[in-house]
Amino acid sequence: MMPDRVILREVGLRDGIQMAARFLPTERKREWALRLRDAGVAEIELTSFVPPKNVPQFADAAEVAGVIPELTGVVPSALVPNLKGAENALQAGFTHINYVLSISEAHSQSNVRRSTDEAIAEFRRIAALKQTGAGQKMVLGVGLATTFGCTLQGEVDPERVLDVARQIVAGGADEVIVADTVGYGNPAQVRAILPRIVKIADGRRVICHFHDTRGLGLANVLAALEAGVRVFDSSLAGLGGCPFAPGATGNINTEDTAFMLESMGFATGIDIPALLELRRDVETWLGDERYSGAIARAGLPKTYQPVI
Repeated sequence: MMPDRVILREVGLRDGIQMAARFLPTERKREWALRLRDAGVAEIELTSFVPPKNVPQFADAAEVAGVIPELTGVVPSALVPNLKGAENALQAGFTHINYVLSISEAHSQSNVRRSTDEAIAEFRRIAALKQTGAGQKMVLGVGLATTFGCTLQGEVDPERVLDVARQIVAGGADEVIVADTVGYGNPAQVRAILPRIVKIADGRRVICHFHDTRGLGLANVLAALEAGVRVFDSSLAGLGGCPFAPGATGNINTEDTAFMLESMGFATGIDIPALLELRRDVETWLGDERYSGAIARAGLPKTYQPVI
């Protein structure tokens, strides 16, 4: 019997470095991507097509995309903030596009200076690219940011989350990304809403994007697994955060998440020692950033056996 497979989509090159103090040279970013490939990472969010004046780290997005032909066996994707970003990403060679809108009105206004309904309208314009030559092969993932709460607004109504999920599915989303942008989520919330989102997705892939701000990241992964989710965003060394969400810290750590999943019998295909070696180099490249991870600190136990 084949083991149950879980995909970890590495977002360190996007979410992980968007607020880094140092600009990481393009060649380092490409090396990072290739070493993730060699470590068995199946999917990588490579960059973001945001205006460079807003996030200078991604001024080289089109150049980073040049590594795509070398990422054999990997699904690369890019984050876009609007229609123009999606057009630029498609032109650069991406077929998998991720667009994020905020359920929280306060976060939406701080992040992209538009309401949630206006962000939904922008999503529809991006989805319409599928009718054009450049967008016919586009796979469009739509993130529901601040699903579990917001540092700016506080509580987020689950019914509003579900309403927006219905709208994006009806509007042409191929994937639904459930995002705990600021690390407010807990397993009870995940268990309450994930089965309903999975039902709304109606066979489309549901991806969970958890932050470990308050130490509940892996617990939320377990709750999402119970709901049938098999794809998770994670970041090497737990890098990441949100420039428009005060207090938000890193994503769930790729090394720790892979270790937990493999120890439970889920196959990830990830070579954890190779990730740890890459992590050590990334720490020298980026310098004084916030890093996390129990496996990096304690090491793999002698009893560890990856799932084949």
